[in-house]
Amino acid sequence: MNIYICEDDPKDAERLNRLLMRYSEERGEKLEIQTFGSGEELLASLKDKATDVIFLDINMDGMYGIETAGHIRERFADVPIVLVTAYMDYALEGYKVRASRFLVKDDLDGTLMECMDAICAEIRNRNSGCVFSCVKGDVQIAFSEILYIESMGHKCSIHLNGKTYGMYSKIDDLEQKLKGFGFVRTHKSFIAGIRHVRVINNYRLTLDNGAELPITRNRYKQVRQEYVLYVGRYV
Repeated sequence: MNIYICEDDPKDAERLNRLLMRYSEERGEKLEIQTFGSGEELLASLKDKATDVIFLDINMDGMYGIETAGHIRERFADVPIVLVTAYMDYALEGYKVRASRFLVKDDLDGTLMECMDAICAEIRNRNSGCVFSCVKGDVQIAFSEILYIESMGHKCSIHLNGKTYGMYSKIDDLEQKLKGFGFVRTHKSFIAGIRHVRVINNYRLTLDNGAELPITRNRYKQVRQEYVLYVGRYV
């Protein structure tokens, strides 16, 4: 697993590095860690491929941490971003860039292990998938590729970026199949991939590709809760 630390205080960067190496030893997870002293330096290194996890200090000189996270999100929708801060005053900004976690510097010794456990589990879920029996034959689809599923009569359509697969199935059965892998039922006819949601407003949600799905009134609270749990968790 490749991890980037973006921190302009060398002591804080070294502390994060030390805690991550302890995690590596205790969990048996091989980590490759690179450290960057500014947001500009980090963005220049990302280029066309994201790393696996980014630990990003919010209060940095030069390019502010939230601004850096915004640029990362424009290019990479799924890379986990962990915002590290001395104060928990940035919740709304963190939601906007879909931070995976907020870590308070004074609490790192007690929170980093749980944070990494959750992110590793999230990455495993994102990379997993299953075989779907589609109209044109069996297709292996990664869960992370699914934007949404739409039910039309006795047929469902699985929508990916640029591709759609039709299959004969009940949407209730697909909902159970996808349970625990980052999906939420928004309507009797729609299931959305939470990782692809960008905006929830006025009983509708907007996905990465601009598609809008309706949210029924009785499901609205649950959909919003699932979204908040995905875009930012307090530890």
